[in-house]
Amino acid sequence: MKKIKIEDYIASVPDFPKKGILFRDVTSALEDGEVFNYMIEEFAEYAKKVKANVIAGPEARGFIFGSALAYKLNLGFVPFRKPNKLPRETISVTYDLEYGTDTLSVHKDSLKKGDKVLIVDDLLATGGTALAAAELVEKLGAEVAGFAFVINLKNLPGEEKIKKYDKFFLVEYEE
Repeated sequence: MKKIKIEDYIASVPDFPKKGILFRDVTSALEDGEVFNYMIEEFAEYAKKVKANVIAGPEARGFIFGSALAYKLNLGFVPFRKPNKLPRETISVTYDLEYGTDTLSVHKDSLKKGDKVLIVDDLLATGGTALAAAELVEKLGAEVAGFAFVINLKNLPGEEKIKKYDKFFLVEYEE
């Protein structure tokens, strides 16, 4: 498969969601089937490297990448959802965002001891969502095999928050 320069397909949107923020929008990359396939292929190689046997992703863009990757590898996919979206018994973690707080939940029976979970999402910025996802995995007795992100914003504290975990990025920005 030929190498694709993914950053050529990521839209940069100034002043979104508020003035002074340069938003990196991966949805423009998803619109090109060859680029989307390339991203999933790259994630699949990483998932094999870390020996993941379960893929997980936080709502909402983590669902897009995570479920496509799980399908590609014939693995299960575990969604981390916002509160009150899952019908069975759940556990939750509340965490800080750039603009407030949020909560992620997962079914209590979705992971088991011995699972090696790859957490997949679109972007690592402040690291709150990623760290909350890791906490959910570990609370259920599973192991975080690693994280796979399309984008890493190196000027923000995300990498520091999840420094004890293995990480893979398709694109990194220093701004």
